[in-house]
Amino acid sequence: MAGSGNVLKCISPIDGSVYAERAVASQDEAVAVAKSARDAQKAWAARPMAERIELVRAGVAKLGEMNDEIVPGIAHMMGRPTRYGGEFGGVNERASYMADIAEEALKPIVIEESDNFERRIEREALGVVMVIAPWNYPYMTAINTVAPALIAGNTVVLKHSTQTLLVGEIMVKAFVEAGMPADVFQNVFLDHGTTEHLIQNRYFNFVNFTGSVGGGRAIERAAAGTFTGTGLELGGKDPGYVCEDADLDAAVDTLIDGAMFNSGQCCCGIERIYVHESQYDAFVEKAVAIVSGYKLGNPMEEETTIGPMASKRFADEVRGQIKEAIADGAKALIDPVLFPKDTGEDAYLAPQILVDVNHDMRVMIDESFGPVVGIMKVSSDEEAIKMMNDSEFGLTCSIWTKDANRAATIGAQIETGTVFMNRADYLDPALCWTGCKDTGRGGGLSVIGFHNLTRVKSYHLKKVL
Repeated sequence: MAGSGNVLKCISPIDGSVYAERAVASQDEAVAVAKSARDAQKAWAARPMAERIELVRAGVAKLGEMNDEIVPGIAHMMGRPTRYGGEFGGVNERASYMADIAEEALKPIVIEESDNFERRIEREALGVVMVIAPWNYPYMTAINTVAPALIAGNTVVLKHSTQTLLVGEIMVKAFVEAGMPADVFQNVFLDHGTTEHLIQNRYFNFVNFTGSVGGGRAIERAAAGTFTGTGLELGGKDPGYVCEDADLDAAVDTLIDGAMFNSGQCCCGIERIYVHESQYDAFVEKAVAIVSGYKLGNPMEEETTIGPMASKRFADEVRGQIKEAIADGAKALIDPVLFPKDTGEDAYLAPQILVDVNHDMRVMIDESFGPVVGIMKVSSDEEAIKMMNDSEFGLTCSIWTKDANRAATIGAQIETGTVFMNRADYLDPALCWTGCKDTGRGGGLSVIGFHNLTRVKSYHLKKVL
């Protein structure tokens, strides 16, 4: 991705060409968008919730009708192979669940309703919500906030990543064509300075950001002193732990897929794996066999199972982590000869498994966000817990055991937002998607997601008798 003057350019990782470009809105144009969203919000919130839900469902359905256009667009913009069919299944699941629970999640809490008093707590929309969405799952990450924010009565301004430049435009087009008022859901193309100006000057009541730790810090600085609410999902270094009683085949299949799918560019991708010593050798052998069978290539080709990373810059960061680890004693198990598309000169990066790793290596402590995973041998739950917690991040962990009580006991000691047992890399819309430490703060989806996109108002009504 690149910004040149007043133009944003999406550089396709397929061949380095400019796939799309859009003019950056001026500060005055951006302010006008925010003001129109503010002007439209009260009338939108005054509509019956059933109408808002119906329009959100219709917008999602219209988006689904555009899937034949969307899937190749994702491949061109960020490199995910077309064989995986895009993101509509996840978008529909998440938006539909939030629509299903809206009335219950937002209903008043009635304390007293008597001849003398009415006392209740209600939830009302915050106002204007800004969504700053990332490129790795561009539709699903955006819908996590867009759908519940609109349902709750907020208006939404969406700013998408330059790497997935057209996604916000497509989403808004779908919703407006489905009947959503144009000022209620809008897309903007902004540079960092204008984004900061809007936040600093309270044009938004809430800002939801998914992206890097540095980006999250910039959002917090811009919002400092404004009392604008923020939701921040930032970096991750999610661990997997394979106990001695785990189903080995299931553990290998899921954890390695969790590490490598989408070229390792998943918010909750598995970036480090700890395996009990009794399972270690077999786990590593099976993992190498799986990854060695991948096909790295053009994401538009059906046989491709792993596409390029979203940009050469991201690929070079992972290359650097791998090179440093090997220099410090790690052993790379995947033969680069199997992946001739990786020349080291572009965004195509061969997947890699590293052993003989330790936590002095960046590849085991810094976010990689690429197709590499380090595997370490452990001898006990206590050792695994210590290693899993030795991280600045805390989004998910994946524990593999036949004993649910054991998984819960281990999970209670992990500094993380979500504990998985015998699965990984799935966002359950009924559960709050949240993190701790440098992964950020706040939470999306579930009842909690609605609570974070609304504010409480208390009513104490004394009746005149």
